[in-house]
Amino acid sequence: MRGRWADALWLLAVGVASSVWCVTAAAQLGATFDEPLYVKAGLTSWRTGSNKLLMRAGTMPLPIDVQTLPAYLWEQHRGREFDPVLELHTVLPVCRATNLVFWWLALAYSMRLGRAFGGAWGGRIAVTLVGCDPNFLGHAALATTDTALLALMLVLVYHAHYSCTPDARWARRVLAPGLLYGLAITAKASAMVFGAQALFVLGLWNLARAGALTPPGGGSVWRRATHCWHATYQFRKDLVATAFVGFVFVFAYCGSDWGTEPTFIKWADGLPEGRLKDVMGPVSQNLKIFTNAGEALLHQIKHNIRGHGTYLLGTWHQRATPAYFPVALSMKVPVPALVLLLAALVTHPRRLLLPTAGVALVLLAFTPNCRVQIGIRFVFVLMALTYITVAAAIARGWAELRAGTRAVPRPLVVASLAALVGTAAWVWPHGLSYFNQLWGGTPAGDVLLHDSNYDWGQGLPELRRWNAEHNGGEPLGLWYFGTDPDTIYPPVVWLHLSHIPLTGNDDTPTHCPTKYLAVSVAILSNNPAPTPAHKARLEWIKTQTPVARTTHFFIYRVRE
Repeated sequence: MRGRWADALWLLAVGVASSVWCVTAAAQLGATFDEPLYVKAGLTSWRTGSNKLLMRAGTMPLPIDVQTLPAYLWEQHRGREFDPVLELHTVLPVCRATNLVFWWLALAYSMRLGRAFGGAWGGRIAVTLVGCDPNFLGHAALATTDTALLALMLVLVYHAHYSCTPDARWARRVLAPGLLYGLAITAKASAMVFGAQALFVLGLWNLARAGALTPPGGGSVWRRATHCWHATYQFRKDLVATAFVGFVFVFAYCGSDWGTEPTFIKWADGLPEGRLKDVMGPVSQNLKIFTNAGEALLHQIKHNIRGHGTYLLGTWHQRATPAYFPVALSMKVPVPALVLLLAALVTHPRRLLLPTAGVALVLLAFTPNCRVQIGIRFVFVLMALTYITVAAAIARGWAELRAGTRAVPRPLVVASLAALVGTAAWVWPHGLSYFNQLWGGTPAGDVLLHDSNYDWGQGLPELRRWNAEHNGGEPLGLWYFGTDPDTIYPPVVWLHLSHIPLTGNDDTPTHCPTKYLAVSVAILSNNPAPTPAHKARLEWIKTQTPVARTTHFFIYRVRE
């Protein structure tokens, strides 16, 4: 019981400290690219029951529903609806604070998984590694979907490990994992793939542990393969049934507006005259099942297949690059965490052979297929499972010291965790923009990666403070990539330089009526040529020398 109380106090300390970090950091940051849409769509969903805005954007609704529920109850109490644009900065702090529900769930299950494989100290080290990672903290402070996915994937991994055993009953073996799989998908569409991979690895792990995959008496490779195929028959049936349960849950949760789909009708009307058009025309006009979860899932599948360009190591790539996520992780994972991983590998690598490591390795092997490369937030589950594996391996080593085996020294672990806590405090409030010291730290991040790895449109409050201190609150020109509605308020003057027709290759000062022009890091690192005007003006900007900068903006003097 003393150990349980110690665990509870440890979790409470990490949870409270990290929550304070998140709440205070959120107060320093403007709206990120996705948040205005999420707030608008979430409030619309509560008011009307329609998830159409989210489904069309390929966003699953569970995190948005949870985050916007307090704001909806607030507006019901006051008797007047919030304007999701003009009053965003009233509603957004409430939505961000509510996201801590998922953050605490992620912390709790990090400890549970660490404890399951490494005992008490495995859980304590695991929750500290997860709870003090600046990348996790940066996203936990926002009203987005990545923390929710992390939390629900850890829940799925934990319970699937104990449920997906050959001797378990159907409800525990199929129904429970299926519902948790569906719950994870309602957080983010990528769980459709990540959850399936986790269930596959954990099911095979439990079969192997039970000895079901080992043929009696050995035999040839063909005999072994045949034995494994037959031994996994029930497992494969269960996996299909689990996926079916999950998708039924997803479609039921997302619901439908029970209307027709205009694009489907347009497609059917455009078919050439013939039997196909005769059939599909009436079907499209009478099939009232839209919108539904299938639209969001299909949107994300098409988005990943299509992919888009990415910014890596100072260069814009027109296509996704397979090296992106491994290189990005080497930049974004804190050095103390890397030290502990290396120490665990050197000391006793066999202790890392855990189910969590198996899932993490499969997720890592899958990363070259992820063609939407705009942030390491897409591999948060991989990162957390790696932290949990390292923590469990270290704790297992300590438990085996009496047998004379080697273990990671306790002083090294204490020093690394203390350094990680110091790193989180040092980088506050810019967890999104964190880069480790091996790559030059946060100041070097703007020339290494882009989008949600550094500038996700959140830097306007800091820019306004700079303008008040150095420009006397005078109008400030802005070339910005983001959706923060704060751009409509003076003294900021948002100049749409990417779309104003060109009058010359050096016409930027002509279109900037202010003394200073602030250019966001995202403008400099995203696609350098989305329009001819953008390309020409960006080339001109690169010939200029900034007179100042904030974390996410370079400030240029364009006139006296």
